[in-house]
Amino acid sequence: MADRTTTDAAIEIRLSQPQQLFNSLDPSPFHERDLDEDAEQYIVDSADEYPLDQSLKLVVYLPAGPSPGASPDLATGIHNYFAYRADETRRRLRIFFREGRIALVVGVTFLFVCIALRQLILMAATGLVVQIADEGLYIVGWVAMWRPLEIFLYDWRPIRRRQRLFAKLAEIPIVIRSS
Repeated sequence: MADRTTTDAAIEIRLSQPQQLFNSLDPSPFHERDLDEDAEQYIVDSADEYPLDQSLKLVVYLPAGPSPGASPDLATGIHNYFAYRADETRRRLRIFFREGRIALVVGVTFLFVCIALRQLILMAATGLVVQIADEGLYIVGWVAMWRPLEIFLYDWRPIRRRQRLFAKLAEIPIVIRSS
């Protein structure tokens, strides 16, 4: 059986010190810190270039002779950060679907009100103004359904993909090498 790490795509990052990877303003302990914004963007953008099912590894190059124990803290910090981001994105998706359900109820209710008003207008009068109001209510009713349909058909997919990417990065094998 072939060594799996030889088939992994590698995301490589060179650092002059391990702390460079993390947000310097975050007062949390090292293994719980937020990643530096630029480092996160580089890692996420690099991982996003590969299919989600392709195995990846993160290779971090540090100067020779790093302090003992820096490697596990570095890996733990990276994994903790992306696990947090995956959970955060999962919560965001749940909220997004809840808002979609609310928009759907509002849209369907508004559509039924528009259809009922159309029927009342058609029973009450005739003429050009009535036809314009009839068509206008019909169109406005269906336009009210635009946002719920957009949420449930299209908008959730990029958020779900980002959540899966963060979950993948939360478990990415991390290799520390000296530069």
